[in-house]
Amino acid sequence: MTRPDPRKTAALSAALSGAVDLGALKARADAARQAAAMPAAPAGGPAGPGGPGGPDNGSAPWIVDVTEASFQAVVEQSLQVPVVVLLGASYSPESQQLAASLTRLATSSGGSWILARVDLEQAPRIGQAFGVQSVPTTVAVAAGQPIDAFAGPIADAELTQWIARLLDALRDRLPGIRAGEARATAPVEEEVVEDPRIVAAEEAFERGDYAAAQSFYSQILASEPGNELAKEGLAQARFAERAESVDPAVIAKADAAPEDVEAQLAAADAQVALQQVDEAFKRLVDVVRRVYGDDRDRVRQHLVGLFELFPADDPRVAAARRNLASALY
Repeated sequence: MTRPDPRKTAALSAALSGAVDLGALKARADAARQAAAMPAAPAGGPAGPGGPGGPDNGSAPWIVDVTEASFQAVVEQSLQVPVVVLLGASYSPESQQLAASLTRLATSSGGSWILARVDLEQAPRIGQAFGVQSVPTTVAVAAGQPIDAFAGPIADAELTQWIARLLDALRDRLPGIRAGEARATAPVEEEVVEDPRIVAAEEAFERGDYAAAQSFYSQILASEPGNELAKEGLAQARFAERAESVDPAVIAKADAAPEDVEAQLAAADAQVALQQVDEAFKRLVDVVRRVYGDDRDRVRQHLVGLFELFPADDPRVAAARRNLASALY
């Protein structure tokens, strides 16, 4: 890595002034530093998608391919964050190597700095403005002024350190650095990919086609017996189909005929539908205590099916499970 001495930096600054209006940039930078409150960089990145820096080739919006026409607009972004200008050429393997390393670092930077890639074959005047003698050459620009540079490719570890020193030196002067660093370290929300089979089952349930919903859920469970969403959905669809035809009057009928197992099952469904969950569970536990054989197993299975309508940690379910175990054993 090489660092320009003050004379070279001054010469480079003077050369650059022919390509961009450094005087105006410096005035704006001084005014910005004196402002009481400094605006953060836009959420989409300092340059912004489709901003003045041109397309980002599918990368982060703070990675831009610069043309002679867009160069000044990109350098103006150095009022907010450092702009690392990579001056290379497509025929140079070293340029391609350095471009890949810088692009990788910039992608994960959150926009705390901008990578401006210049193909000198397409934009020779930019190279002339910087006085480039070999490719690749990399120049850091802040507040419109070149502040550091090196020629040739360097190892990734050195490159990372160079960027870190650049940010450390400028963090308190350029407002966009901290905002970019905050974006880079913010937790990334994982995209939830919906299972199209579950979606189809839910859509059938919503339109009241409970038989179709049960069919969808059953198909899922046939190949994935442990699919909890399908288990819960199947229980809900079965109950919804039963509850749709239940008359709340069956509760009084069941109370008047405690020996009628069919009435007790229907009454429990009606009570769950009416949000009388504890009463429904107690009703079926009491029936388990009174009956035997196939009727007992049938009532037990019906009650377990009702348990599946609720979260496993629902205290009403936990209490009813204990009571059921006591009734059975």
